[in-house]
Amino acid sequence: MKHKKRFLPYISSLISSSIFGLSFLFSKKALNITDPFTLLSLRFLIAFIIMSVLAVFKIIKISYKGKPMLTLTLLALMEPITYFIFENYGIKFSSSSEAGLMIALIPIAVAILSAYFLKEKLSVKQTISIIISVAGVTLIGIMDTSSKGQNSKLGILLLVGAIVTAGVFTILSRKLSTIFTPIEITYYMMFLSALFFNCISIILHVKNHNLDTYFNVLTNKDLLSSVVYLGILSSIVAYFLTNYTLSKVPASISATFSNLSTIVSIVAGVVFLNEQFKLFQLIGSFLIIVGVWGTNMFSLRQNPKTEG
Repeated sequence: MKHKKRFLPYISSLISSSIFGLSFLFSKKALNITDPFTLLSLRFLIAFIIMSVLAVFKIIKISYKGKPMLTLTLLALMEPITYFIFENYGIKFSSSSEAGLMIALIPIAVAILSAYFLKEKLSVKQTISIIISVAGVTLIGIMDTSSKGQNSKLGILLLVGAIVTAGVFTILSRKLSTIFTPIEITYYMMFLSALFFNCISIILHVKNHNLDTYFNVLTNKDLLSSVVYLGILSSIVAYFLTNYTLSKVPASISATFSNLSTIVSIVAGVVFLNEQFKLFQLIGSFLIIVGVWGTNMFSLRQNPKTEG
C-alpha cells in the first residue's frame, strides 16, 4: 500500500496535466462563440456550484475556522484569477511561439522560487532534466510558425506576469498544504474566481446593454460542452489534483509535469482538429517526456520515502 501511495502524486500530476492539455481544445471552441470573461465566469460558476452542492451533502469536507484566509486569498488571486488574465491577454498581444516559450519557463521559475522560499533543492541530474523538458517546449514554440501574431513588448510583459503568478501560486499551495486540505484550497479558488469573473462579466454585459443574454450562450451545444469540461474537469478535478500533488512532492517537480500539457494539446489538435503532426513536435515531445521522466525518477531515487 505504501509503495502505491508513493506514486499517487505523480499519477495525479500526470492526469491533471492531461486535463489541462485538452482544455486548450475546449477553450478554443468556446472562444469562437463567446468572449474570454464570459467563458471564465461560466466555467468557475459551474465549478463553485458543484463543489458547494458536494459540501452541503457532506460528500466533501470543508472548514476554514481559525485558518489563515488572507494567505489563501492571495493564492486564489494569483491563480486562477491573475494568471488567466495575464495568460489570455499575453497570448493575444504576442505570437504563439513567444507565448509557448514564455510559459515553458514556469518550471524554472518555480524551481528558483522553491529553492529560495521553501528551501527545496534539486540535484544536478534533476536540474538538467528540467532544462531538457523546457527545451522541448521551447523548440515547439519557436518552430511553430502557424500563428500570425505580432511581436509585442506588452505581450511579453503580460506573459512574464503569468510566469510570476504561476510560480507564486505553486509556492503558496505547497506552503498552505500543511494547513488546508487540497479540497479546501480548490473550493476557495473556485469561489473567489467565480465571484471575480462573474462581476467583471456582468459589468461588461451592462456596459454593452446585453445583460439579458448573459446565460443565453449556454443554449449552444458546443459552448455548453466546453463550459462543462472546463468547469468540472479543468477547474475542480485538475486543480484538486494539482493541489494534492503539491501537498506531497516538491514544487519544482510538480511544475515540471505542466510541460506534458503541451504534448496533450498537440495530440488533441491532430486527432480532433486534423492538424498536422510535424517533426519538430515529435522531437520536442520526446525531450519533454525525457525531462519529466528524469526529474521524477531522480527524485524517487533521492527521496525514496515520498510523502504519501
